[in-house]
Amino acid sequence: MATDKLWGGETDKALSNFPVSGEPIPASVAHWLGRIKGAAARANADLGLLDSEMAVRIAAAADRVAAGEFDDQFPIDVFQTGSGTSSNMNANEVITALAGEGVHPNDHVNMGQSSNDVFPSAVHLAALDLAVNDLLPSMETLARSLEAKAAEFDDVIKSGRTHWMDAVPVTLGQEFGGYAAQVRQGIARVQDAIPRLGQIPLGGTAVGTGMNTHPEFAEKVRALLHAETNLPISAPADPFESQAARDGLVELSGALKVVAVSYTKIANDLRFLGSGPRAGLAEIFLPELQKGSSIMPGKVNPVIPEVVTQVSAQVIGNDVAITIGGMNGHFELNVYVPLTARNLIQSITLLASASRLLAEKCVDGIEANREQCAAYAELTLSAATALNPYIGYDKAAEIVKTAAASGRSLRDVAREAGVEESVLDEALDYHKMAKPHG
Repeated sequence: MATDKLWGGETDKALSNFPVSGEPIPASVAHWLGRIKGAAARANADLGLLDSEMAVRIAAAADRVAAGEFDDQFPIDVFQTGSGTSSNMNANEVITALAGEGVHPNDHVNMGQSSNDVFPSAVHLAALDLAVNDLLPSMETLARSLEAKAAEFDDVIKSGRTHWMDAVPVTLGQEFGGYAAQVRQGIARVQDAIPRLGQIPLGGTAVGTGMNTHPEFAEKVRALLHAETNLPISAPADPFESQAARDGLVELSGALKVVAVSYTKIANDLRFLGSGPRAGLAEIFLPELQKGSSIMPGKVNPVIPEVVTQVSAQVIGNDVAITIGGMNGHFELNVYVPLTARNLIQSITLLASASRLLAEKCVDGIEANREQCAAYAELTLSAATALNPYIGYDKAAEIVKTAAASGRSLRDVAREAGVEESVLDEALDYHKMAKPHG
């Protein structure tokens, strides 16, 4: 990491003006500012607008910023001017200092750009990069982990539950298959947002008109960035929409919110299913990772599901702030971009980490308590539903009432009520109840 101060006066002004949180812009956004400015220098040289030797120096300096060598040179608070102008100037000044003699931060490093188009472009591409290369692979890992457990637990019969009350039998594998499908649906939702996330406003400059930039500049920069990263980077649907609104970021955040909702349901189910070990459901055994209490010996807690639910709460909260930021874009520019960047990058990063942890430190190590599951399946009175076609709802209801009052099994009470053994064998087949259509 660099140790000497490389920034200039505009960065100093921003440091003085915005002593808010002590949290700088996400490092990934600074890296993408470097990538864009490196590509911009190369594109401007190719267009004959920038001296080729100077462009080489600017691009080399920008590449070092993109590689993360100078993260400590981006100290401006994330809660700053809403266009990100301060951080754009910060990048211009750092790259200028690295590029050497004769380079001007505005005339050369910022050539063909405005903070209003380059900063949101960096945010879009940072989010795109993390979503494609970190979040989606992590979610895929979790989906596969849950699918493997669905197959492993396919034959484990247990009581279903609705309204937190006993319901007809299901298999533990069916439950885990449902969890896997939720994650798969979440993957699809994130993927659906990717094409619009990759539409960047670069080339619009101050308001979307493209003033002071070459008409081929943005296309050349996008092509260079795509060649370098293979990310789906594209032109905006309309330059004024792309400059004035951050709907692509809001859309991705909305997809992440749904993922967070799904993860909360999955994590809660896992900790409820694993509750106990003696006074809870205890239908599954969660991996034991650490001591669960400083005072109760032997206590083990569902720590990973707890982490996942906390992460989910944070992501949902971030989405609220992003939504407010998105809806407050006015006229030709949205000025909530740093806030949106901060929350969206955090949400992507948190969900990627939570996906990996849930798969590797929890789901992969889950074991079924087959005896407990079987016992609950036998105890559930809702299995009497299967008797309806044979003896009618009313008679089945009487059997349930007697069984509930006496604590006896449905089979014993039904047999005493005159239901033939062959009917009981056919109707009270718990595997058939869980999979009535094979």
